Amino acid sequence: MGGKRVPIEIPRFRGRSLGAFWNRDTRRAFIGWIIPVVKAGARHARRLMKSKLVSEDGGRTFVLILDQGEEAFAAVTAFANERAITAASVVAIGAFESAKVGWFDLAARRYSPISVDEQCEVLSLLGDIAQGDDGKASLHLHAVLGLRDGSVRGGHLLAGNDRATLEVTIVETASKLRRRKRADLGIALIDI
Repeated sequence: MGGKRVPIEIPRFRGRSLGAFWNRDTRRAFIGWIIPVVKAGARHARRLMKSKLVSEDGGRTFVLILDQGEEAFAAVTAFANERAITAASVVAIGAFESAKVGWFDLAARRYSPISVDEQCEVLSLLGDIAQGDDGKASLHLHAVLGLRDGSVRGGHLLAGNDRATLEVTIVETASKLRRRKRADLGIALIDI
């Protein structure tokens, strides 16, 4: 292990050494940035979700079947963006390994998270998809989660890690919906 240290050549850019730039802090910042990117790419590459277009009468209807380990909110959002869904209703049932729902605190203008750190049944998941201020799909989903003892937790779905399956139905509407941030409330609402 106690081998001889071999000097390495530090790369140069436009005639300047990158050694001064590539220090401990920039390495940490880079690693802090790249790890989530790589993990997200790995999750996307191993996407297990199945989908089927089941109807095109008056708007498209899709059925999505998420597989174990997928994060529901991110998977449905990605699907809506890929299919350019700008107005739809969403319904789902299934199970989560763990989840986070939120209660909107109007005075604080933010969601107070409620963690569910155990397997739970998705008794009801309802919501909609609209186009957000950024032009991408904006989901508004509420979940009622059943626990082992028969009690429930519910609120705005912030995250849910699929346990065995999540069966999602998305029914697109003919017109576009736009969700806009309301500064007075601190929340984005559909603007019609």
